[in-house]
Amino acid sequence: MRRAIAFLMVMILTALAPAAMAQKDRKTPYWASISAGEAMMRTGPGKTYPAVWLYRRADLPIKVLEVYPSWRKVQDPDGEVGWMLLGLLSGTRTAFVTGAEPRPMRDAPDSNGKVRYIAQPGVVGRLMTCSNNWCEMDVGGRRGFISADHIWGVDPGESF
Repeated sequence: MRRAIAFLMVMILTALAPAAMAQKDRKTPYWASISAGEAMMRTGPGKTYPAVWLYRRADLPIKVLEVYPSWRKVQDPDGEVGWMLLGLLSGTRTAFVTGAEPRPMRDAPDSNGKVRYIAQPGVVGRLMTCSNNWCEMDVGGRRGFISADHIWGVDPGESF
């Protein structure tokens, strides 16, 4: 029985190691996303701290504000701040469409580009590239360029 538990612990730690290594030495603040279908935000860096939010939305972008061994202090798109277990996070860059009105996703990084899709407020997509205040975003296989002013998940003037 002890061997089975030890083996299980090694498997869990091995599964979490890539996420931990990928986010280990990053300078805060930095952007990440929720990797799990359910992720709990807590008031402090430990499972004994009270839960404040249960997120049921994988790929939701979050901003990592502080690093604590297996925990990250994060901020969500609504400005809520709390702690999440490192294994629930991914380095995948995503963005959240902001505002009260639908936002155009264009065929080129320019306000004169042809509108390919319309993204509703609250839509989450994966970021491919960002430069000159435009980001290429993939929403369920539909790609287009969106103004960085219309999304939450990138810093002003950020390029990648």
